[in-house]
Amino acid sequence: MGGISIWQLLIVVAIIVLLFGTKKLRTLGQDLGESVKGFKKAMADEKPQDAAFDKVEAKSSNAEQQKTTEKEQA
Repeated sequence: MGGISIWQLLIVVAIIVLLFGTKKLRTLGQDLGESVKGFKKAMADEKPQDAAFDKVEAKSSNAEQQKTTEKEQA
């Protein structure tokens, strides 16, 4: 009860194909695939930038620690 049977799913797919046509659906699928690939590539490219940011942040925090220890020693 409450689930979608295979026949209901086939009827919905048939209606979508009749409304949009196979060419439009193929184009839509290609566009969606390219978007997903672009998103994955952007996420993969973002990781090295974060690593570089972490290195810069670590250097600045080390410099701040050195300054505080110098002040404490003086």
